[in-house]
Amino acid sequence: MGLFLQVFTVLVITVSLQGWVPLGCLEEERIALLHLKDSLNYPNGTSLPSWIKADAHCCDWESIGCNSSTGRVTELDLWSVRNEELGDWYLNASLFLPFQQLNSLILMDNRIAGWVENKGGYELQKLSNLEILDLESNSFNNSILSFVEGLPSLKSLYLDYNRLEGSIDLKESLSSLEYLDLSGNNINKLVASRGPSNLKTLWLENITIYGSSFQLLQSLRAFPNLTKLYLGSNDFRGRILGDELQNLSSLESLYLDDCSLDEHSLQSLGALHSLKNLSLRELNGAVPSGGFLDLKNLEYLDLSYSTLNNSIFQAIRTMTSLKTLNLMGCSLNDQIPTTQGFLNLKNLEYLDLSDNTLDNNILQTIGTMTSLKTLSLSSCKLNSQIPTTQGLCDLNHLQVLYMSDNDLSGFLPPCLANLTSLQRLYLSSNHLKIPMSLSPLYNLSKLKSFYGSGNEIYAEEDDHNLSPKFQLESLYLSSRGQGAGAFPRFLYHQFSLRYLDLTNIQIKGEFPNWLIENNTYLQELYLENCSLLGPFLLPKTSRVNLSILSISMNHFQGQIPSEIGARLPGLEVLFMSDNGFNGSIPFSLGNISSLQAFDLSNNSLQGQIPGWIGNMSSLEFLDLSRNNFSGRLPPRFGTSSNLRYVYLSRNKLQGPIAMTFYDSFEIFTLDLSHNNLTGTIPEWIDRLSNLRFLLLSYNNLEGEIPFQLSRLDQLTLIDLSHNHLSGNILSWMISTHPFPQQYNSRSSMSSSQQSFEFTTKNVSLSYRGSIIQYFTGIDFSFNNFTGEIPPEIGNLSMIKALNLSHNSLTGPIPPTFWNLKEIESLDLSYNKLDGEIPPRLIELFSLEVFNVAYNNLSGKIPARVAQFATFDESCYKDNPFLCGEPLPKICGAAMPPSLTPTSTNNKDNGGFIDMEVFYVTFWVTYIMVLLVIGAVLYINPYWRRAWFHFIEVSINNCYYFLVDNLPILSKFGFS
Repeated sequence: MGLFLQVFTVLVITVSLQGWVPLGCLEEERIALLHLKDSLNYPNGTSLPSWIKADAHCCDWESIGCNSSTGRVTELDLWSVRNEELGDWYLNASLFLPFQQLNSLILMDNRIAGWVENKGGYELQKLSNLEILDLESNSFNNSILSFVEGLPSLKSLYLDYNRLEGSIDLKESLSSLEYLDLSGNNINKLVASRGPSNLKTLWLENITIYGSSFQLLQSLRAFPNLTKLYLGSNDFRGRILGDELQNLSSLESLYLDDCSLDEHSLQSLGALHSLKNLSLRELNGAVPSGGFLDLKNLEYLDLSYSTLNNSIFQAIRTMTSLKTLNLMGCSLNDQIPTTQGFLNLKNLEYLDLSDNTLDNNILQTIGTMTSLKTLSLSSCKLNSQIPTTQGLCDLNHLQVLYMSDNDLSGFLPPCLANLTSLQRLYLSSNHLKIPMSLSPLYNLSKLKSFYGSGNEIYAEEDDHNLSPKFQLESLYLSSRGQGAGAFPRFLYHQFSLRYLDLTNIQIKGEFPNWLIENNTYLQELYLENCSLLGPFLLPKTSRVNLSILSISMNHFQGQIPSEIGARLPGLEVLFMSDNGFNGSIPFSLGNISSLQAFDLSNNSLQGQIPGWIGNMSSLEFLDLSRNNFSGRLPPRFGTSSNLRYVYLSRNKLQGPIAMTFYDSFEIFTLDLSHNNLTGTIPEWIDRLSNLRFLLLSYNNLEGEIPFQLSRLDQLTLIDLSHNHLSGNILSWMISTHPFPQQYNSRSSMSSSQQSFEFTTKNVSLSYRGSIIQYFTGIDFSFNNFTGEIPPEIGNLSMIKALNLSHNSLTGPIPPTFWNLKEIESLDLSYNKLDGEIPPRLIELFSLEVFNVAYNNLSGKIPARVAQFATFDESCYKDNPFLCGEPLPKICGAAMPPSLTPTSTNNKDNGGFIDMEVFYVTFWVTYIMVLLVIGAVLYINPYWRRAWFHFIEVSINNCYYFLVDNLPILSKFGFS
């Protein structure tokens, strides 16, 4: 009977617990969540798309946490879910009342301005289990305090960066409060006579503490149990901080990062005898001097990125309890003073001296700090060999050693085997000679991670009698291309690898499928450019966790195994470019729902591009360029909402673009160049509102450019060259929007792989990686465009390259082109342009290539100054009426006039006399002659008398001439 009752009880409990499972959460809470979504999105917001009315499993919705046994909602993480364009939100607090077990409510950055009238924050007081309330970065005023003071269980309250001001009254009812953040408000006093006595952590960063606001510091004495105080980004010059904080007898941690402090402020900190942790990162305006701190109990000191000198060591040598010291990026230089006791800090466990300029002696003298567990000497311009006898190798308690980004040279010393506690070793980006076998490290049984990339990796004959004591989790040995023979023997004994990078090491041999089989937790494997050959061998089991596989630039042959999707089901990144793969793309790849980046470029794959690729929901990056794919594009390719980078160039694709990318709203780069595509550019192209790079060159497209293309205000590069397009060129406005940032780690990786070909400066170049974000250009060459060049193109001040050559364009070169201040390549050759070359083009100081050959231009070539002094005759040839250097035709009066009227702005008129210049010169000369004559007559009286005599005689002669000839003139009708 007892056994029966136990079984019955278990069944009842199981059924009762499972009662809520079909719904996923309580029905009333599910309905409340939907009401909350409506309120957040009113009137037209789009956030929280996973909160679907028909879905009963609301505990699986984003931003929600539920109790695993009761199914009640315990966490609501609604950080920045309200669309910014919706404006301020007045919160109806009663929306949260159904969540009676709510423990954490995060509403930061939602533009909350207050409460709905009659449904105010008092409702929140009914949430008796609420312990964490985050209202950061909203618009609350002081009244918020009265609304939250009744929460009996509240332990953490975030009110930073709201609109609190003046005096803040913390009531006794906040008795459970332990953590309070008031940073970024304009407050000057805390009133808490019987306030939260349990408050242990207080943030008051960036509240502009100065002058009378220092009563705020004095009011902190109301919190006797305060252990952590954050006062960063404030101005404390002229204040005696130690006196104002000395009543905080329990204070252990003080954070004054990015503060303005003077010497008196620093010295006064010595009065805070209870301090154990002090952070002065980015110390502003004060250089510590000897004895500025007398903190014997201090265990943690952070002075990173402060402007210090070596006298800092005089101050800290007395801190004998110090365990952590961070002096990263402090502009320290030369030798650390070893005679002043700094290196005798026997209790120091963590020392960071990275990003300074240190003397090589540090590698020997550092050995006196025998308690060190973490040492960072990265980017310290060390340029010697690692000591082989004493110093660094004496730190037998060392667990983590950073020495990357220096100029260290030589071999790994055998004495590194003495570092028996070492777990992580970072030696990347030096000039060290590291054996592929890692034999000097075999004795390090606790070693988990080794970073040796960017050094000289060399082959060393394996000693079959030796095997490593370590089981590595991370190994990074990518090199500059050295040969290392076969895979090192020690790898066959590794079973805990998670990350392995052997890029650019010429290993040869077949793909190491055994490595994936042995290391079932392997997540990332990089074997690019390793000279691997033969078939691509899959592991024999699907029990693998591989998320990134990169085997590009090898010599693999044959087909991609058809079962790759089943054997590697968790792949997120698959790079297999630049190999010899043939056949078709395996169907099983379509079953990898997690795949985000997929690169099969530069192989010999063939057949049609399968339509299922576009339905892969996580796919963001796709590169199938430089293969032998043929046939039409899939009819509805790219319905993945995440697809951003599409490269299908240099294949044999045929037919129209049709509706292929109609639903691909997020596409950022679309490269279909070098195919046999026909038809027109689709009118729906403006649906790709995020399109930044569009490359359709070397196809057989025809018709006019659809005006919808001009609506793509994100475009920075467009290449339509080598097609049969016709009609007029649109008034293009290339975007100057900032390049979007990539926050997701996988997104960053796939975006770094993006590349394209573009012809500029008469050379077709391949652009790859981050340089792409700085490139803008237009190439409409080798088409049938007619009409005039739109003058609006001159507004593209950031454009780097413009090629309109080999068309039938007419009219003048727009004078607005002088605005193209960043342009490097301008090709207008092989058209029917007429008129003069705008003389202000000489102001394009970045111009390296300029070509207007084979047109009907006339007049004088711009002055040979600046960049135009570098352009030779070939840039202007076959323009019959152009003259001037570097052409052999000299501009002069014999030159025929222009066949077409020239711009009224051009003053030179093809070599004839400039009349405005003539008139100005004539009148200036005339006035100067008169002034000279006047001056001479004034100075010399003899010449003055002779001048007036000459004038008198001349007047008399004129008079008698007229008298003698008047009868004759009257005969011709003059009177």
